Amino acid sequence: MNFDLNETQKMIRDTARQFAQDELASTADSRDENEEFPRVAVKKLGELGFMGIMVSEEYGGAGLDTVSYSLAVEQISRVDASCGVIMSVNNSLVCFGIEEFGTEEQKRKYLTPLATGAKLGAFALSEPEAGSDATNQRTRAVRDGDFYVLNGIKNWITNGENADIVLVMAATDPSKGAKGISTFIVEKGMPGFAVGKKERKLGIRSSDTVSMAFQDVRVPVENRIGEEGFGFKFAMKTLDGGRIGIASQAVGIAQASLDASIKYSKERKAFDQPLAQLQAIQFKIADMATETDAARLLTLHAAATKDSGERYTQQAAMAKLYASKIAVKCALEAIQIHGGYGYTREYHVERYLRDAKITEIYEGTSEIQRIVIARSLIQ
Repeated sequence: MNFDLNETQKMIRDTARQFAQDELASTADSRDENEEFPRVAVKKLGELGFMGIMVSEEYGGAGLDTVSYSLAVEQISRVDASCGVIMSVNNSLVCFGIEEFGTEEQKRKYLTPLATGAKLGAFALSEPEAGSDATNQRTRAVRDGDFYVLNGIKNWITNGENADIVLVMAATDPSKGAKGISTFIVEKGMPGFAVGKKERKLGIRSSDTVSMAFQDVRVPVENRIGEEGFGFKFAMKTLDGGRIGIASQAVGIAQASLDASIKYSKERKAFDQPLAQLQAIQFKIADMATETDAARLLTLHAAATKDSGERYTQQAAMAKLYASKIAVKCALEAIQIHGGYGYTREYHVERYLRDAKITEIYEGTSEIQRIVIARSLIQ
């Protein structure tokens, strides 16, 4: 078993790390405070190829593997988890879904601008009554000649305020349950499509999260992805890859917490010696380092399994479940090591905790991940 990264993967990791330090580090706190979307940074990420890392070169992407994608999301999230999730959603939920299941026309029209960063994508599955129970879709899509007419509400949509293109799941035949859901490519500006208020959140505050309303939105039939009834399967297959992105985000937050703790413990003195010389602090740092590396290896294993062409549902769920848990744990330990300073905004670690918590919730809660893992083992 070879754990070594190849030269391209190392280059992607190092480029993402440098970009994060040069372009994100100085503004991450202020953007968090002001809930400001990183438009300039996202545009630059697109120019570097990071908004379509796994997309084929013929559609404007970088044509790289999932391991490279995971490494890049980790490094971006290590500095700014908000930017990490913006990048993750565009790559793994939107670009992947269109390239894997879309028509050639859909790829040429939508995938290319998404992969180059010229446009931004969002993924609209959740609703007021359909969170973990994603089969309970109230949004309806009724066929009317060469169009579908969409009506409904979507909640918790990452990138929604700034997205140009949204993948929307809607029931085309409610009597069939999960098998009656379809997926549509909806463009911002289509009559009847409105973006609701931006949510005020605990963390990832410079990533926008909104509700969306669809009132008699006429979507061309050619904007449906796959056949009628394919939508739920599409969403679940796409979310498998999305969970690798969120696990990578969580690893980045955990590593940032560890980095901050090591730095502070060397600088801060107590009892006439640096905190780093105290065994209680050393034990915390040792555990944080061990658990962060374990989360990283689980995540990279899931990414490598996806790249191999094998089924990776279980591996992705395991990676997200564990990495999100460790992100929260490491952020809490970082605050403890920083003492009173950790509880203030003078240091970054309180932001790490606020950002970490959402990784246990979105793209499938930790409880849902356990169900996915158990089903994979029992079936």
